Amino acid sequence: MLTVLIETKNDEEGLARTLASLIGGAVEGVVREVIVCDRGSTDQTHYVAEHAGCTYLATGGIAAGIRQAKGEWLLLLEPGARLSEDWSDSVVMHVAKSTMPARFSRAKGSRRPFFARAFSRPRALAEGLVITKRQATSLSRTATSAEAIARGLASRRLEGEIVVAPKKT
Repeated sequence: MLTVLIETKNDEEGLARTLASLIGGAVEGVVREVIVCDRGSTDQTHYVAEHAGCTYLATGGIAAGIRQAKGEWLLLLEPGARLSEDWSDSVVMHVAKSTMPARFSRAKGSRRPFFARAFSRPRALAEGLVITKRQATSLSRTATSAEAIARGLASRRLEGEIVVAPKKT
């Protein structure tokens, strides 16, 4: 039902944390496949992806991952993001009722401080993105990254929570 796409570069530890949080959804049959779209990693990212049973794309970026996706719905995540245990329930309820993109709610411990909210632009993909493959395909024609696909996109708020990945420097 759902294809998870993770765009990464040199973040094998973050990728492993994100993949671990997807296990519940895979067991429940919500996650059909996971595609890791690499942007030129020089670490062991490909081993982490392959050992976890993911499809690993070394070239083509997020657009190639979207084209290869088998699910009608896509979940775009940053490496390092961790989903709550009940994330799959909120996604299943959303896709049954709507075709609008959706994002997860931030877990209480990962809410941005006031000054960070006031003086910096949040990462568009920090809260994940659930989107139809058709919509993502259309957006990927002009967007060069998963972040660009998520930026400026109107979306609903899901009840499932996400622990946001720390910003990579």
